[in-house]
Amino acid sequence: MPLLVRNGRVLDPAGKTDALLDVLIEGDRILRVGADLRVNSAEVFDASGLIVAPGFVDLHCHLREPGQELSETIETGTRAAARGGFTAVCCMPNTQPVNDNASVTRSIIERAAASASVRVWPVGAASIGSKGGALAEISAMKAAGAVAVSDDGKPIATARLMRQVMEYCDSLGLPVIDHCEELSLSAGGVMREGPQSVRLGLEGIPAQSESVCVARDVETALLTGARLHIAHLSTLRSLEYVRWAKQRGLRVTCEVTPHHFTLTDQDVGYDTNYKMNPPLASRDDRHALIQGLADASVDAIATDHAPHHPASKDVEFDRAPFGITGFETALSLGLSELVHTGKIPLMRLVELFTAGPARVLGIERKIAAGQPADLTVFSTTHEWTFRAAQSASKSRNTPFDGRSFRGAPMATIVRGRIVFRR
Repeated sequence: MPLLVRNGRVLDPAGKTDALLDVLIEGDRILRVGADLRVNSAEVFDASGLIVAPGFVDLHCHLREPGQELSETIETGTRAAARGGFTAVCCMPNTQPVNDNASVTRSIIERAAASASVRVWPVGAASIGSKGGALAEISAMKAAGAVAVSDDGKPIATARLMRQVMEYCDSLGLPVIDHCEELSLSAGGVMREGPQSVRLGLEGIPAQSESVCVARDVETALLTGARLHIAHLSTLRSLEYVRWAKQRGLRVTCEVTPHHFTLTDQDVGYDTNYKMNPPLASRDDRHALIQGLADASVDAIATDHAPHHPASKDVEFDRAPFGITGFETALSLGLSELVHTGKIPLMRLVELFTAGPARVLGIERKIAAGQPADLTVFSTTHEWTFRAAQSASKSRNTPFDGRSFRGAPMATIVRGRIVFRR
């Protein structure tokens, strides 16, 4: 039966649409978009008072399957993603085994077909085992369904390897995603280096650990002309390098996470739910990231959803793994920290979750006849409180437990089917 999403405010950055419209879906495609559509027989979703946007895309997450199912599975992770309004997620390759060959890529896609609530787009490793040696089976992984490559969890090891990866991926039309970290500067660190790390007696990671690596990657992009995407950018200097690259027409993009535009190193105590990599940065860095989100220097908001089993986080700060969950709070943090405060317009926030990440991947996300029937329906006013114990994820490692929000995803539609409804 067709699905009619009626009376919603359609916000579509790619189509430059902001209007009260109906969206008629048949099968897994959008059939028609227009005012006051009439259909003889259809399931009706009344979106009155709500925003209807193209389906949100998360460029950066960790579903942990295969090999780390104690923390998350494709089934639980994508259920959490659907509750966060995401219709597609890009899962990073640092699984066990590492997704460095077509067999693992196919396995992830097959498992997703059987159990995922949303689309799962694997990111393949850049090097074998993500160990920084020989190139992984990049062409074969692309044929199997990989949408990008990265050694995420660690940087692509050397400038020479980055050049090889970029040149090879450029011939395949794939973006290279890098976790930028100069490991010789960050070794042993557990939070951002600064007055707060000194007060807490915790080993610090200088901001330059990230920006030095970003500079290397931007220079390599200048050398190769290839597509480069900087993951979870967190510092002012890193953003300046990205701006420099964009001004010169390089194909360099970047993402920022909700926790980096919301929190700073001053929020860190000894609670391991505030331990992430890159670490929470200074107030000046946070201000710069918000400016970058506003002026389009930043291309996308990505969650870096990184679930960990509670036992692994319930240890001393310096022994705990980096990372927090992020799917279910991402949109609400964007509304609370960026839109309701007047820092960016609502259309720009939608772009950061839709057309922005789509451009990074070289695809299109818009609401138009013939397009995939993936929609995110959300409220800018719905008041709710996030309870980690009620999360769809298997893990609870979040600094936002108990936080109240104004605005939330209300429904997520994937391939024409409502997979989440608040």
